[in-house]
Amino acid sequence: MKFILLLLFTFTAYADDFKGVEDKLNTALKAEIRTEKDKDRDRNRRPVSTLKFMGLHDDMKVVELIPGGGWYTKLLAPVLQEKGELYLAYGTGGVAKNLLKDNKDFEHVSVVATDAKLYRKEGAKFYSLENADLGLKKMDMILTFRNYHNFAFEGRKAMNDAAYDSLKMGGIYGVVDHTRRHMQADDNENRRRIDPVLAIKEIQDAGFILIDYTDLHYRPDDELRYEVGRKTVTGNTDRFTMKFKKVKK
Repeated sequence: MKFILLLLFTFTAYADDFKGVEDKLNTALKAEIRTEKDKDRDRNRRPVSTLKFMGLHDDMKVVELIPGGGWYTKLLAPVLQEKGELYLAYGTGGVAKNLLKDNKDFEHVSVVATDAKLYRKEGAKFYSLENADLGLKKMDMILTFRNYHNFAFEGRKAMNDAAYDSLKMGGIYGVVDHTRRHMQADDNENRRRIDPVLAIKEIQDAGFILIDYTDLHYRPDDELRYEVGRKTVTGNTDRFTMKFKKVKK
């Protein structure tokens, strides 16, 4: 009975704590800096539910890997502005130029791992990652959204190892990506998908344990047959959403 009461208390406390984060996210979702294209993706990407699942708090030290155009950066930065810290790493050129530069609302956001080399070898379909060290320690959370599939094995390993080294013990590594059929070989249609079982194995090999997953982005009408950019699939891909924790190797 005491154990059940403790669980209920813990869940209620977190739900109350996330309410403040949720309010900040909902405000960020309405911010003028977000384009109509950004907003059109809200229904599909479900950022509030996704970040709640990951366990985001507004006083965390968070790293976003490969932020792309800054879709999630625009939401994470306001939440962490007062009490937390936000770092961006790998492939940050676009977001640094188009979002962070001369923008007071994002002056607290830091770009790290500027020596990292993210590139495709001649003739390669997937990216390599060198000098991946983030130069950070005791981070609370590292997140990457729809990027894991972009790398060859060595690149994925470098990213996972860097995440492990930078997180505190018990820190969270959150990964979202487009689902590929289990053990399916590479072809022209699945290049931007990845087998979630393979991802689990690789991330756990780096020293993490899988502690939770969610079906928030499960899409039963995605047959996992076609390239994610096809008109019949884009915006409606099945994505795995998983949460890992750093433990002692």
